[in-house]
Amino acid sequence: MPKRVDANQPEIVGMLRQIGASVTCTHMVSNGFPDIVVGWQGDNYLMEIKDGSKPPSKRRLTPEEAIWHNEWRGKVHIVNNFDEALEVLNGKK
Repeated sequence: MPKRVDANQPEIVGMLRQIGASVTCTHMVSNGFPDIVVGWQGDNYLMEIKDGSKPPSKRRLTPEEAIWHNEWRGKVHIVNNFDEALEVLNGKK
């Protein structure tokens, strides 16, 4: 079953595209897979989007997400807003 989209996902995706990143929304893949895949300057980034306006208890990974993140042998980033996504792209997060 596809997971729901966090309210801030469209804004983050739009802003990433505005700076020239390619973005594919993958939230519908389910099974804990991250929400978006971002292409930036020849590299790919997996990003799980959480809504930074919600309390920390509402931003936790779901059980499926936690398992996927635990088992993934590459990098995956959790971002709460565009600034954090930009930090990932600039190697600061």
